[in-house]
Amino acid sequence: MTTIFTRLAKGRPTPPNAKAKPQPKEAARLLLDWLDHRPGNTVTLNDLRNFAPRAIRDKETAIHATQILCAHGHLTRLANHKWQIVRAPLTPTNSR
Repeated sequence: MTTIFTRLAKGRPTPPNAKAKPQPKEAARLLLDWLDHRPGNTVTLNDLRNFAPRAIRDKETAIHATQILCAHGHLTRLANHKWQIVRAPLTPTNSR
């Protein structure tokens, strides 16, 4: 004998995975875009967990995205779970 719940679940499509983690490059791009609009020169893991885009608020995803940005020179590690944002100057320098 089937219950009402199994009968109702048969006709219902499976919901898409709402908590799918973004790919590492996508997470790093999201973090870089967020850092461009964020005031201040430093960012901590707590800042990322509380204020970053929802897709990268997971601890593992946030740390992996910051490691990618450190490797590309957008962040500099200051301490454990604390980074300095490297921002390019607004005006180009003339090297003559």
